[in-house]
Amino acid sequence: MSAAPSRPGAAERVAVVVVTFNRADLLAGMLDGLAGLDRPADAVFVVDNASTDHTAAVLEASTLPGLVTIRSAENVGGAGGFHLGLRTAYERGYDVMWLMDDDVVPAPDCLSRLLEVDGSCLIAVREDRAGALVEKAATRFDLRTPWAIRPKTGTVESDYRTRAAMPATVEVENAAFEGFLVRREVVERIGFPDPTFFIFYDDVDYVVRARRAGFAVRAVRDAVLVRQLDFDQQHDLAGWKGYYMYRNLFAVHFRYGENPLVRLKPWLIALVVVLLSPVRGGRAEAGNVIRAVRDARRMRRPDPSTRPLPASPAA
Repeated sequence: MSAAPSRPGAAERVAVVVVTFNRADLLAGMLDGLAGLDRPADAVFVVDNASTDHTAAVLEASTLPGLVTIRSAENVGGAGGFHLGLRTAYERGYDVMWLMDDDVVPAPDCLSRLLEVDGSCLIAVREDRAGALVEKAATRFDLRTPWAIRPKTGTVESDYRTRAAMPATVEVENAAFEGFLVRREVVERIGFPDPTFFIFYDDVDYVVRARRAGFAVRAVRDAVLVRQLDFDQQHDLAGWKGYYMYRNLFAVHFRYGENPLVRLKPWLIALVVVLLSPVRGGRAEAGNVIRAVRDARRMRRPDPSTRPLPASPAA
């Protein structure tokens, strides 16, 4: 029997989807936060990405109601983990799926504040441990302007500076899978996160797909999510993470660039990186960007596993 249309409120069945890898102590704090919610989730699916630390012990010791552990045989990255977790929650019939990493702790009323808002895609607003606004969801994500090297040209944090300065909701053009709430009708329309991204930009891709399907994405000011780690926006572009950052950024441009010049931008970035490699980045970064632009061309369409599941026949 197909699921009934979702409506905001207490009647909705809510599943939290968490992806974790080798951060057992952070995971324990996050599970404690979920246990303290004034409106508890109906289920919590934790995807353990083949952790080698004491993550298994933390999960086994947890008394959080509704906790289900999904142990991956290998590390499939954040993208693969969110694909697996969201698909599992969807197949089990939940109305609302709330995605988050293992390094955030929700305020006790965070889920309640989200569920009060009528919207298919919502995000909690992040702050640091000192209470400062650190929400980096994009208020402007430019896939139209060729000279915008980085498509994120505005964020909630940069636009408002403080939570108090925000309106009750802020429409955003992109967001992270860190407090992202999605209602069932979205998954029915656009499917699941693309596991081929592995890490980085899988959330960007999913939100772009949702918006292009007609769903607005809104940040909910009063839904507070506390980040336990400082943001580190600097990555070693010559290392393995640098390859994924370049490849997945390029894939987003190839998929969703709104004109030929924007879709050409990955080639221009790759050329500049290679030309500058003798004085910046070196051979390793040049090798990364060459591989990245080549491999991103093969990602011009979402992976077939992202496609929505066929609707169940009516009873």
